[in-house]
Amino acid sequence: MRLRVRPWQIVLVLALIYLIAVFLSNGSDPKVFVTLGTCYGSCQGYSETCPAGTTAGYDGQFAYYIARDPASAAACLDVPAYRYQRILLPMLGRLLAFGGESLIPLALVAVNLTALVGGTALLESLLVERRVSRWYALIYGLFVGVFMSVRLSTTEPLAYGLVILGIWFAARDRPWPQAVAFALAALTKELTLVFAAAWVLDELLRRRYQAALRLALVSALPFALWQIILRLSLGSFGIGSGGAGSTPFEIIPFNGFWRLAYDPASTLNFFLVMAVFVIPAVLLPSLWALFSAVRDGQRGQLHPYGLLLLANAALMAVVPFSTYREPLGLMRFMPGLVLCHLLYCAVRHPRSRALRYSVAWLALSVYLTAG
Repeated sequence: MRLRVRPWQIVLVLALIYLIAVFLSNGSDPKVFVTLGTCYGSCQGYSETCPAGTTAGYDGQFAYYIARDPASAAACLDVPAYRYQRILLPMLGRLLAFGGESLIPLALVAVNLTALVGGTALLESLLVERRVSRWYALIYGLFVGVFMSVRLSTTEPLAYGLVILGIWFAARDRPWPQAVAFALAALTKELTLVFAAAWVLDELLRRRYQAALRLALVSALPFALWQIILRLSLGSFGIGSGGAGSTPFEIIPFNGFWRLAYDPASTLNFFLVMAVFVIPAVLLPSLWALFSAVRDGQRGQLHPYGLLLLANAALMAVVPFSTYREPLGLMRFMPGLVLCHLLYCAVRHPRSRALRYSVAWLALSVYLTAG
């Protein structure tokens, strides 16, 4: 009997190898997966800057703090409302760990790993239905912005896994599950609201007003109500461009990147290295996406995936300067673009160079060597 290997299986095996290697090389301490810093771990409410002699850690620590003590974690967060708005991952981690603090880091990894592998499998199904090679699903499954996020316990694998689930339901004409999946994605990472917004716009363009209203209410209302709760309990809404030290979204397209050239804190070498990464991996795909989606619209051939691609490419154009200063943060901003590029090409350009060239995104996996 012939054994058939599937992309999701490869993602699972490679992810487990990577996670085990990280775990063993850090003294078999589960907390390596939440990258705790001494700054926020003191739970003294530091925000913009950490005291001298402390370490900042990384974003996964905030999911850990919320999962550990949902009611009193605000003092352990850099921007409490911003972190609390991404509530689904820490709550799932807490539930899976049965409230046990020592198990929470492993629970967060388990949730994200399941979402990454499941999302890859669903994407594979969507591609095969369009008669596109299932192996293109590896571009998403191994893309460093989601793959490394499993190890870091950040929200991207779960958020985009839920987005793919919503798109999978939409492909089967199941609007209610689609809306619920988008709603859960928004409560995991607010940027995924662009998927719901683009799909609502598609329904409006097709004059399916009832469907548009249903999707808008179900996908956005829970997020809106949660924002009100955050405002009442923490004094501010969660919507923003990031945590401590973040800068606003840019108005001039891609200005966040060009600002690196004249940022006093950056060096010329850093700008040149970033240019080698940003221009082929971000700017060119985004410009191609914008051009292709607009052209389809002019021809009256705009597919829902085209609107999704247009929305995510437009989002990449306004990425904050503070995100460009952190390469990993930028790659965590990109999964929506990668995902929509694959889906759009599967529908509109299944044999195009644009689809074949998307394999180049896997070159960013070199960043995994950073640990």
